[in-house]
Amino acid sequence: MLNEFKTFIAKGNAIDLAVGVVIGAAFGKIVSSLVDDIIMPPIGLILGTVDFSQLYVSLDGKAYETLAVAQAAGAPTLNYGNFITVAIQFVIIAWAIFLLVKGINALKAKEADKPAAPPEPSAEEKVLTEIRDLLKKQAG
Repeated sequence: MLNEFKTFIAKGNAIDLAVGVVIGAAFGKIVSSLVDDIIMPPIGLILGTVDFSQLYVSLDGKAYETLAVAQAAGAPTLNYGNFITVAIQFVIIAWAIFLLVKGINALKAKEADKPAAPPEPSAEEKVLTEIRDLLKKQAG
């Protein structure tokens, strides 16, 4: 069983998957920071100094100063501001993946357009070529 595991890990697919997961997690953090720290503050300012992380609806009907206070009181809340932020993050990540796949497909298309190298002549063809060349040499 240990040998099977070593074979599985040594395959390129498992290693590629692991690298993809690690890079994807790091990219997700970058996109989260981009949305939370760069994109949402100007949108909030345009909408009148709205802090999207504080946009929520308390389901118990009571008014709370902040989302943190409502959560500390145990009130059920719909945090639609966080949902908007996560939706924007999803769109950015989906767009980046689309561009990546499009680029990879373009590279594959270029490779497919290249003509294949002609196959090497068989042993019989090589011998016949040598005979032809010898006959030309004797005749000439």
